[in-house]
Amino acid sequence: MLQAVTSFYFGAMPDWLLPVGLALGAIAVAIVLHSALVATMRRWIGVNHPYLRSVFTNTKGATRLALIIIIVSLAVPVAPLSDGVQSFFSRALGLAFIILAGWVALIATKIAADFYLRRFDVLADDNLLARKHYTQVRILQRAAETLIVIVTVGAALMTFEAVRQYGISLFASAGVAGLVVALAARPVFANLIAGVQIAMTQPIRVYDAVVVEGEWGWIEEITSAFVVIKLWDWRRLVVPLSYFIEKPFQNWTRENASIIGTVLVHADYTVPVDRVRDKLKEIAKASPLWDGQVVNLQVTDATEGTVELRALVSARTSPAAWDLRCEVREKLIAFLQEELPGSLPRVRASMSDGAVRRRRVSEANVEHAS
Repeated sequence: MLQAVTSFYFGAMPDWLLPVGLALGAIAVAIVLHSALVATMRRWIGVNHPYLRSVFTNTKGATRLALIIIIVSLAVPVAPLSDGVQSFFSRALGLAFIILAGWVALIATKIAADFYLRRFDVLADDNLLARKHYTQVRILQRAAETLIVIVTVGAALMTFEAVRQYGISLFASAGVAGLVVALAARPVFANLIAGVQIAMTQPIRVYDAVVVEGEWGWIEEITSAFVVIKLWDWRRLVVPLSYFIEKPFQNWTRENASIIGTVLVHADYTVPVDRVRDKLKEIAKASPLWDGQVVNLQVTDATEGTVELRALVSARTSPAAWDLRCEVREKLIAFLQEELPGSLPRVRASMSDGAVRRRRVSEANVEHAS
């Protein structure tokens, strides 16, 4: 009936113009209606509900697409279209609905993760618990997003007849094609499984201080495929996620952020160790970087010309420990230069018997001449 009415009023138009006009009109109506709803919701939410405002902002694109799909689906039966074109539009709307469902799932995953992490502050000094939850949630979020994307793309491709038949035969058989796909996807699934393992066992966390491949830095980002390490000189080291499951590495902040720094100083055998130890305690107590836990000085080695003094000082974080080590090293060297110059390393030379005799003869000749 609707098609007969539209054919009566718009019969002079080209066959393609009316469907295109209805589609464009439906899209325009959806956009205008969505803009009005956005303005209304912003006035209703205001500035007193920042989280609701953030949720509404993140879902703005999805709600616009949902309105377009709904209004276009209402306009399609009105348009004078053939059965083939009707089937095409139905398939396209179904494909758009699948994409919309995947998009909404991604947004819901992100909002849930952000909502859970609101209570934790990873920038605090004692942030071990915050880093633990932050790492778990972010890795699981990215794993969930990867699975959502895979499922959405798979569902979208299955709407096409040729792809659906290929997918069914591929998953149902154990042929060569299946093996090739499995081998090609092995790194993806290996990193995905490694991400779940890291989220559960947590050998690394965001902002952990680590030593990987001989490079020291902080875990800056953990994605679903790789880990970004910010090195001490601001370079970035990118490592596959599975690396931290398969290979050894150092984690300096596994249990807590406090760490002991080491300073090695070489001095002469005549150095008064007790005075240097007292000076080390004085330097540590005067420094705001020291956490008040560990300060000690020991003689750890003795070579032919010098003794090795090892100073141990602790700090709350790895960057603070590095700065404290530099401060202690600088002030101990200045202390030796200013107050104990005789304790600085010196080179001693021994004379052979022949050189001793020649020196004595020279001294005797000088005395005889005088």
